[in-house]
Amino acid sequence: MGFSALPPRNTLADALRTIDLWSTRGDLAAIHDEPPYTELLAGTSPDVILQRDKVGLVDFYRSKGMQLMYMADLTDGLDRGQEAPQLRALGRSLAEPAVQQAVRTFLLAVSRILKPDYLGLAPETNLIRLSAPSIYASVKQTANDAAADLRAAGTSATLFVSVQVEAAWGKFNNAPFVGIDTDRADFPFMRMIGLSSYPYLAYVQPEDIPNDHYSRLQSSMSPLPMMVAEGGWPSASVGNQPGQVMSSPALQARCVTRHAALLDSVGARGWTQLEFADIDPAAFPQPAPPSLVLFVTLGYVDAQFAAKPALAQWDTLYARPRQ
Repeated sequence: MGFSALPPRNTLADALRTIDLWSTRGDLAAIHDEPPYTELLAGTSPDVILQRDKVGLVDFYRSKGMQLMYMADLTDGLDRGQEAPQLRALGRSLAEPAVQQAVRTFLLAVSRILKPDYLGLAPETNLIRLSAPSIYASVKQTANDAAADLRAAGTSATLFVSVQVEAAWGKFNNAPFVGIDTDRADFPFMRMIGLSSYPYLAYVQPEDIPNDHYSRLQSSMSPLPMMVAEGGWPSASVGNQPGQVMSSPALQARCVTRHAALLDSVGARGWTQLEFADIDPAAFPQPAPPSLVLFVTLGYVDAQFAAKPALAQWDTLYARPRQ
């Protein structure tokens, strides 16, 4: 169980306080990053970037006895229909062989220097395929080539991609359940299924989430371990019109309990959430993406670090014995 270092505001003080508060209630640290395309394509060594930006953080996590999950976010995390923000700013594309090679070289360095226990080579692959088939083709090529590189280098990490669970259930395009068989076939290197689940985008309350929310994704293929790579339920409503998200701190706390039962039902290996603290929208780089408002109150403490009811639920679960 754990979180990432994402702070409410992009300041050193907020980052340190965020990590300090959740590090006593987590044993799995998540780093979920867009590859540093700008520097990589300008010729900066991946080793230099990782030593500067990540080694100190990972050393801290390791000193706390934590495992590490690293996810390379190859596209736009807030709009899966677009290329990654840095690539758009450069006028470049993941379709370019040189860009793909830069990602592959970077991931080899991540494996060698950071030694993650779990290494994600692409997030929400089914949502990318649904939103942008042409970008998906580049993601598929890059991830599979990177997996081949990593295996040849003898990586010790469990390789995986994540799938967007509500998209697999057809909730984003009014379709029947489609599952993830295509993702399993397109990314055969997977040794674990990463789960991205934001059920409030599809269900009114946590109790509406079906009991086979995760288990049905195994389908007829050989089962793989599962781990939540990102997700959550907000503590505040977004808009007040039909079809928009209505929530509260109490509803968020109920989702923690419901989610734990769903994960127990599949013997999930881990549960990470990117936000421990809420995001301060005013501090986010402007203009902020329109979808940001859907994700700013996923934290278990608010942007001023005051605890919400969900934190007590999380702490109770974290105290359970590990298997």
